[in-house]
Amino acid sequence: MITSKTISFRLTEYKSVEELKQDDRELVNAAKDAARNAYAPYSKFKVGAAVRLENNIIVKGANVENAAFPSGICAERSALSNSTSNYPDSKPVTIAITAYTEDGITREPVSPCGNCRQVIAEEEFRNKISIRVILCGENKIQIIEKGGDLLPLQFSRNYLKLKSL
Repeated sequence: MITSKTISFRLTEYKSVEELKQDDRELVNAAKDAARNAYAPYSKFKVGAAVRLENNIIVKGANVENAAFPSGICAERSALSNSTSNYPDSKPVTIAITAYTEDGITREPVSPCGNCRQVIAEEEFRNKISIRVILCGENKIQIIEKGGDLLPLQFSRNYLKLKSL
């Protein structure tokens, strides 16, 4: 018997940062600041991420490239690792992501790569929460209410035969 299923998710689009709530505007601006600090001499594609923790602290991360590819790190993983390392008792609740090329901020929002989607999904699973994802481009901003929606068939610890953690 063949079964067919549809997997979908909802996102909300805004035309400008000014339409966002103050907290979200602040987070997007922090992601833009982080992107300006990225080290991307090879791709010239600078990505910044900012994570708001449940204690309202904002933690930033930027992509850092390396000549020994793939030794670099993405902005999303940088920010989430930084938040875990420095604020282990405060869960991430929202992550904003933006990217710049040599021409400035990308016109369209840039979605996280597969590795970063998996890390966001694991953070949700580990902390038993949903992480809102804000993707910011020049022409629009997209908000996804649950990061795991970006990776619907994600690999999880449920596949591993773990007795306990």
